[in-house]
Amino acid sequence: MTLPESRWTRGRNLIAALALAGAAASAAGWASNPRQFFASYLVAYVFFVLLALGGMFFVMLQHLTGAVWSAGMLRIMENVMVTVPLAALLFVPVAAGIPTLYEWSHPEFASEDPVMAVKMAFFNPVFYTARMLLYFGVWSALALILYRRSKDRVKAAWWSGPGMAALMVTVTMASVDWLMSLEPHWYSTIFGVYIFSGGVLAFVATLTLVLLLFRRAGVLAGAVTVGHYHDLGKWMFALTIFWAYIAFSQYLLIWYANLPEETIWFQHRLEGNWIYISGVLLFGRFLLPFVVLLARAPKRNLAVLAVMSVWMLAMHFADLHWVVMPTLHRHGFHLHWLDLATLVAVGSLFALAFWWRLERVTGARG
Repeated sequence: MTLPESRWTRGRNLIAALALAGAAASAAGWASNPRQFFASYLVAYVFFVLLALGGMFFVMLQHLTGAVWSAGMLRIMENVMVTVPLAALLFVPVAAGIPTLYEWSHPEFASEDPVMAVKMAFFNPVFYTARMLLYFGVWSALALILYRRSKDRVKAAWWSGPGMAALMVTVTMASVDWLMSLEPHWYSTIFGVYIFSGGVLAFVATLTLVLLLFRRAGVLAGAVTVGHYHDLGKWMFALTIFWAYIAFSQYLLIWYANLPEETIWFQHRLEGNWIYISGVLLFGRFLLPFVVLLARAPKRNLAVLAVMSVWMLAMHFADLHWVVMPTLHRHGFHLHWLDLATLVAVGSLFALAFWWRLERVTGARG
């Protein structure tokens, strides 16, 4: 993969400028509206961390299956995966916002609600932060080990077995900590799979977009063919169905049991104009991609794949926004400018880490 040094520099400078602008806007938002800032930042943070973790899942899957179809794009996957250590640094604003985001962090919460007494042994700021250190330690170690053993497929496969198990457990727990505990009374045993399946789908969409952008720049056109994009389209189609299956399973079991402590979570997402966002997710996260990607031809059409990849990333953001924001805007959907500012800030930092690493491994620095 070779690009002129000037193009690497221009790309890096553009991403850095976006990061600075996003960070400045986010800082201004934090000063003026901290509650909105922390909620918006959490959505943006989880959005991009899931992309990196989705990359780790996919890298380990290639090693475990001995896949050869993905050899031409494996380095791109690995450079998405290896941005995971940045998640530890970018968690600092989330840690600072614990008292604002999570009602279980308030000392009076447990005393007012005896039902939460058992959960409070798990949900407290100290234990929460300790779990984060564990997650980031496991993810960073796995990312670096797999990255350094990329050329030794046997050793990479050996690490990928226990690594996959550790990843699934820690991502499930992190989903509970970051998102489900925003409404601590509610619980769902399938929530972690719901969140991570959406993240893996978003990663495949991101990978497809990155490869298409490099193809447009005249890079990887020979190594990544239309057949490879067809395979990526099949992955997007399959993961769309899997996400819908998990989402429907979660909803069906809660609807059938009809327990107030479970149904309240969905009730909050059907109040006011939140019901329209719920409809958008049903149509845009499942029905539209299902219909578009069902046939063979669209999966081999690069323009269609580009549009669908952007669409799926937008739906991934809408999904996470739908999970987080009803805790702040209880009675209706409200898109705030901080949602965009934090998304640009966090996304640009992850993109900068990806670009810098890719620039190094391609020898663009001479």
